[in-house]
Amino acid sequence: MIAISAASGALGRLVVSHLRSRAEVVAVVREPERAPEGVPVRRGDYDDPASLREAFDGADRLLLISSPELNSTRRIRQHLAAVAAAKDVGVGAIVFTSFLGADTVATGMTEAYHATEQAILDSGLPYTLLRHPFYSDAFVPQVSSGEITSSTGGRSLNTAFRSDLAEAAANVLTGDGHGGQAYDFTGPLWSYPEVARALKVTYREVPDAGPGPMSWISAQVRAGALERQTPDLERVLGRPAETVISHALAHHSPQVL
Repeated sequence: MIAISAASGALGRLVVSHLRSRAEVVAVVREPERAPEGVPVRRGDYDDPASLREAFDGADRLLLISSPELNSTRRIRQHLAAVAAAKDVGVGAIVFTSFLGADTVATGMTEAYHATEQAILDSGLPYTLLRHPFYSDAFVPQVSSGEITSSTGGRSLNTAFRSDLAEAAANVLTGDGHGGQAYDFTGPLWSYPEVARALKVTYREVPDAGPGPMSWISAQVRAGALERQTPDLERVLGRPAETVISHALAHHSPQVL
């Protein structure tokens, strides 16, 4: 049996959808009324360790999807509770959705992921680490008044779509040879000017909007911090990952822009 934590979220729902016809799967959610349909449901709240032990009991494999909590201290506490619960009930193997760089950097965005990876290694449980990039879903350029704008300096991004990352997780959970692996998933490189050219619209560089998450990310892009590439995602998928350019072309509707 495969348990999927945080199964009511966008990524969790996609993973459950991939697994529903491939394996016995249980959706672990904080609010059972929000669980995906068509699979057994167990209540598991990251802030309630006892519920996690009950939810994970009997699982051959557990997909630990990272908490949406933004406060690192609380997120670490939640993740460590989940790892401890998995160990307590003897989960067969744990697969964790981590973040790129969590193995080398323990500050800022990677702090909670780094601590969780270490807890998983210390637990002695068989494991696979899936280090995700930023999701392409949040970055697909939008055309407004016939142009695309960004503050990225024309540099490239290695984002990947949730749908591909979910399929990769499902492949790991149902496949062999992934034990003890740490995959650094990156999507095909793309840039805002490239998408503008593909859509035959104007690209314009604009100043940062001011303090905030997107401003910080844009600064990271301008510094080249999102240009790392690995073959891991394509290898686990068994096919090329979806590109932002192809997605933009498929969803571009000039008539309404």
